[in-house]
Amino acid sequence: MSIVVIGVNHRTAPIELLERVSVAGPELGKVITGLVSRANIREAAVLSTCNRTEVFAVAERFHGAYADIRDFFCELGGMLPDELHPHLYSQHDEAAVAHLFEVAAGLESAVLGESEILGQVRGAWETAQAEGGAKATLNLLFRHAIETGKRARTETSIGKHTASVSHAAVDMATERLGTLAGRRVLVVGAGDMGEGVAVALLGAGATDITVTNRTELRATQLAQRVGGTIVPFTELGDALAHADVLLTCTGSGSIIIDTELLTAARSHVTTPLLVVDIAVPRDVAAEVEHLPNVTLLNLDHLRDWAARGLALRAAEAQRVRTIVGEEVERFGMEATARQAAPLVAQLHEKAEAVRLAELDRFSNRLASFDQAQRDAVEAVSKGIVAKLLHQMSVRLKDDAGTPQGERNAAAVRDLFDLG
Repeated sequence: MSIVVIGVNHRTAPIELLERVSVAGPELGKVITGLVSRANIREAAVLSTCNRTEVFAVAERFHGAYADIRDFFCELGGMLPDELHPHLYSQHDEAAVAHLFEVAAGLESAVLGESEILGQVRGAWETAQAEGGAKATLNLLFRHAIETGKRARTETSIGKHTASVSHAAVDMATERLGTLAGRRVLVVGAGDMGEGVAVALLGAGATDITVTNRTELRATQLAQRVGGTIVPFTELGDALAHADVLLTCTGSGSIIIDTELLTAARSHVTTPLLVVDIAVPRDVAAEVEHLPNVTLLNLDHLRDWAARGLALRAAEAQRVRTIVGEEVERFGMEATARQAAPLVAQLHEKAEAVRLAELDRFSNRLASFDQAQRDAVEAVSKGIVAKLLHQMSVRLKDDAGTPQGERNAAAVRDLFDLG
């Protein structure tokens, strides 16, 4: 049995493909249920962000699991395997563990060290737990990943400066325009990304911020936080007519600003409009970049912009990789330790609890027994439990630290619900 990760990310795939395999939050539960129902997958978690969609799985057979997950991506994106293969990567066992730890630490992000990914990793884990996809092995893996991400940000400076996609988008817009002071800025979307954008705008000196969102209450709350104004989503066209900068980051899953809408909105406007679209799937149609006086930037531009700062934090990144190496080793040691003595102890405790519960259930029938008879029942029931568990306990201890030991331990934890 192996831990595997299979996925696509901003380094291996263009934004057009990332959009096709993006999994929206409400769909994650169904996706995880579908994955663990496949023959070769025991546990599964899905991490889907603007930069990646990855499946972490505990696999019975690696090649079988690879085929299952590849087929999942093909179905999700409506593509053939030959179209997907050039962009798909896979790792297993220690390399897969190291990959998740690097992701949680911000080493694999488009914006090196960005802080949002740690919460996204935690969210992926919590969803997998809720849907029955994360059990003994993935629970241990993701717990260590969260701890690694926290260590990286506590013990190094990897998360300083531009530490989120939202913040980076505002920094990129500021660099492009020189300043946001006096610019009329329209934020479309009031979710977590929209909140990050609006707060970063305030920090960048923007003084004229308008927020719109399908749910007006969230727009109102965000606008109040940054001293901005709101415009109803139904009046998006009018808002576009007055904007100098548009930052959009909804989770709509489809285009909300196309050439027709923007052309109509700005038919009588000659001032430039800078559009920064950091949604996946995109909010703004790609054809918008061909409109006069419109500059369109998306996540591809953001990655290129962020790449320039990598050299400045190379030393911090190396320190984080050292932490990741230490945590991978610690994970391996704990995984091995969990296979033997503690698991055997849990197994015996569970069996003893069942034995005592059964004796209690038959207490009325045993009430007429004298002490010698009671002692005999006690001895016989204990002996049965001990004999039943003996061979299993020996195998768990003998195979600890081996692939077979991992399979045995995971099976025992799942079958006896030992956590």
